[in-house]
Amino acid sequence: MQFSESWLRQYVNPSIDSNALGHAMTMAGLEVEEQHSVAPAFTKILVAQILTAEQHPDADRLRVCKVDAGTGEELQIVCGAPNARAGIKIPCAMVGAQLPPAEAGGKPFMIKVGKLRGVESQGMLCSGRELGLGEDHEGILELPADAPIGEDIRQYLDLDDQIFIIKLTPNKADCLSLIGMAREVSAITGAAFCAPQWTAPAVSISDKLQVSIENKDLCGRFAGRIIRGVNPKAKTPEWIVKRLTRAGQRSISPLVDLSNYVMLEMGQPTHVFDIDKLSGDLTVRWAKAGETLELLNGQTVTPVEADQSGKVLEVGVVADHAGPVALAGIMGGNHCAVTDDTTNIYVEAAYWLPSAIQGRARRFNFSTDAAHRFERGVDPQNTAQCLEYLSALIVEVCGGQVGPIDDQVLALPERKPVSMRLARAVKVIGIPLTNDIVADVFKRLAFEFKQESGDVFIVTPPSHRFDIEIEEDLIEEVARMYGFENIPDTPPVASLKMSAKAEAKRGVHLLRQRFAIQGYQEAVNFGFIDIESEKRLAGATEKDLIAVVNPIASQYGVMRSNLWGGLLGNLKANLNRGAARVRLFETGRVFKRDESVKEEAGKVAGFHQPQRIGGLAYGTFVPEQWANATRAVDFFDVKGDLERVLDPLHFVTESAIHPALHPGRSAQVHLKTISGLVNIGWIGELHPALQQTYELPQAPILFELDLEAIRNLDLPQPEELSKFPAVQRDLAVVVKQGVSVQSLLDAMTATKQNFVRAIELFDEFKPKAGSNSMADDEKSLAFRVTLLNHQETLQDAQIEPVMAALLAALEKKCAARLR
Repeated sequence: MQFSESWLRQYVNPSIDSNALGHAMTMAGLEVEEQHSVAPAFTKILVAQILTAEQHPDADRLRVCKVDAGTGEELQIVCGAPNARAGIKIPCAMVGAQLPPAEAGGKPFMIKVGKLRGVESQGMLCSGRELGLGEDHEGILELPADAPIGEDIRQYLDLDDQIFIIKLTPNKADCLSLIGMAREVSAITGAAFCAPQWTAPAVSISDKLQVSIENKDLCGRFAGRIIRGVNPKAKTPEWIVKRLTRAGQRSISPLVDLSNYVMLEMGQPTHVFDIDKLSGDLTVRWAKAGETLELLNGQTVTPVEADQSGKVLEVGVVADHAGPVALAGIMGGNHCAVTDDTTNIYVEAAYWLPSAIQGRARRFNFSTDAAHRFERGVDPQNTAQCLEYLSALIVEVCGGQVGPIDDQVLALPERKPVSMRLARAVKVIGIPLTNDIVADVFKRLAFEFKQESGDVFIVTPPSHRFDIEIEEDLIEEVARMYGFENIPDTPPVASLKMSAKAEAKRGVHLLRQRFAIQGYQEAVNFGFIDIESEKRLAGATEKDLIAVVNPIASQYGVMRSNLWGGLLGNLKANLNRGAARVRLFETGRVFKRDESVKEEAGKVAGFHQPQRIGGLAYGTFVPEQWANATRAVDFFDVKGDLERVLDPLHFVTESAIHPALHPGRSAQVHLKTISGLVNIGWIGELHPALQQTYELPQAPILFELDLEAIRNLDLPQPEELSKFPAVQRDLAVVVKQGVSVQSLLDAMTATKQNFVRAIELFDEFKPKAGSNSMADDEKSLAFRVTLLNHQETLQDAQIEPVMAALLAALEKKCAARLR
C-alpha cells in the first residue's frame, strides 16, 4: 500500500513528525517497508518565467532564453529543450544549485556559469527527470500559469511530502485504503479521525439498467446507477492527479482516474461501463463453457478452462445479452470500456465474496488492484456510499445527469461476536493488563463490545474487519495497540542442565559431515515430485500414489516415495551447467501408504513417513589427475564410500532387482545386527531405460538407506590387548563363478571357531579359456584368516583343526574345493 503523508494527514493529523509516524505504524504491525520524499534532495531551484527565447547564433537546436527568476535581474540561459518558449513558467536551477545524480549511486552535480557554443549560460532550465520526478526528459517541465515566480520549487510542488510504502500482511485488508490507514493511525496515536465529506448528487433522471444476480455465492451486493451526458475529455483535477501519482498510479482519463481515486481512498473498487456499448440488461453469474472475453489489458481469456492440474475453477462474470463484459471483481472488458467518445455511463460498485475471487486473477497470470482487495475482503456496508462518492466526483469533474441507485443486497457476511478472556490475553502477551486498558484499546479501534463475568469481553467486529474471527485475533489487536516495543523483553528463567550424550545414537549432522568428507555435497529438495517420475523410480501404481490436493506446480503433483527423483533432477541441472563429476546426498522424509499406521503424535493414519538418506555419484571415480587412470565410478566405489560413512556399523549387499536400478548391478543393503541381518536400503546403477529418459551420458550410482537404522550404534566393548602375537593363515578355494564371496564368509563365520578374529578376501582369480587348473565356470578365492589366543601363543596343533573346520564348512555349504 503506497500513499503520500499529506493525503493521510487530511483525515488524521497526529502531532508527530514523519519519522515518528512511520515508526508508530511499524510498531503496530503496519510495517513501513520504504519511506522517502517525493523528489530527491536538491537546492536553489526556483519557479521562473521565460521572457524571450531566441535562436542560438551557432546551433540549430539551442535557444538563448531571457529568464525572470524573481531575483531582480534577468538571467541568460542557453537551453536545448524543444518546448522552450516565451511566456511559460518553468523550474530554473540557479548558479550554485545542487542537482540530484543522473543515475543511482552517482554524485550530485553543481550548476556553474558556463558557455555553450560561445554564449554564456547563467543556470539551467530543468526537466522532470532532472528533478527526480520521473523519466520525462523530452522538454523542460512546464508549470501552471499561476505559479509564483521566485518561489522554491520544492515548496511550490510540495516535494518534501513523504511517500510511505506499507508492507501489509494478508489479514489487513482493511488497510488497503487511505481511510483504513487513517483509522489505524487514529487508533495508534489517539489523534482524531476525520471521515471524508461530500454532497450526494441530485437525481435528475429516472433511467435504470436492469441487473439480475443469478449466484449469491458469487455476489453478495450489487449497486449501480446511470449517468448521462458526461464530458470524458474534461481534465482530471491536479490535486487528484498528484495524489494518484504519489500512490503509484498514472493518470489515464478523468473517469478512470476518479474510479481509481475512490478505490485508493475508500478501499472499494468500482467500474465504469460505456452504457451505449452494452447489449441490453446485465446479469451477474458464473461464466459458461465456450465464452471468451477481451480484457482492458488486451488479453483474451476463456473463463471456463481447466488449470494445469486439470481442475476447473469457476470464474464470475458480468454479462449482457451478447456475453461477458467484465470478469467479476478482477477486470473489465475492452469492448465496453469508456473512451474519449463516451457520453453515457453505468457506474457499479459491488461486494464480491472473497471465495469467489481468490486465485482467479493468478489463473490468468496477472493481478489487479481490484482482485487484490476483493479476495481479502471489502467492506460490504460501504458499497452504496462509495458509489455515491464516485458519482459526486464524476458530476463535479465531468458533469452529467444522475439516475437513481439500484442497490441489491443479497448475501452479506454475518459478523459473529468474538469473546476474549482477560486472563488469556495476559498469558499470551505476557504483560499485566487491566479491564480499563483492554476497553480503551477496543474504543480506539471503534469495536462494539460488552463485558461479561468481569473479565470477559464480547466484541462485535465492524464490517470492514474480516480478520477478527477468534479470540487470538482480539489478543493480537490488544498487543498491536499496546505497542510491540512497549512489551518488555524478559528472558525466560529456568534451571539448565547438561543433557547426557546418547552414546548408542549418532546425530544426523555427523553423517552429513562424513558424506562431505567423501566429497559429496548436500542437496535439499521438495517432498513432492511429478507423477511420471514417481511411477518410473518407484514402480508405483495409481493406487500407490499420494496425490497433493493443491500442488504449487504440475511437477509437484504427488508425494515422493524415495529421494532419487529430486537428486536426478539436481544431477541434470549440474550437468547442464558444465559439471562433469557430481557427488550428491540428501536427508529427508519419504511418504508411503500403510494402513497399519494409526493416528498418534507425529503420525498420520494410513501413511508411513520414514526418514531416509540417499545420494548418487556420477563421473570419474576420482577427480582427473596424472597419478590415476581415468575410469567411471562404479558400484564398488560407492559401496566403499558407504562403508567409510557408516563405520563402525557393518553391512553386506545382496543382489536384488529394483525398478529404478540396473538388473545386474543393484543390491539390497543389509545391516549386521545382534539379531541378524536387517534390510535398510538399496544401492545400484541407474536402469539403462531411465538413463535414456533422463538423457544422461553415463549411468550414476544411486543409494538410499533408512536413516534411523544407521544412526543406532552398539556401545563399544573394551577389550584387553593381547600380549601374544596373532597368527595369519591363507585359505584358497575353488568355487563356481556364480557363488558370492559373502556366502563363503557367512559359511565360515557360522562355524564360530575359537581364536578366529577376522577373515578377509585378498585375491580373486578367474582362469583363461582352456586352462587346465580349473574349469571355465570356476574361480579361485583366497582368504586371509587372522587367529589370536589371549592366553598363549598359538601352536600348529591348535591352528590346523580350526583351518580344517573352515574348509569343511566351505566344502559342505558352497561346494568348494581346496586349490
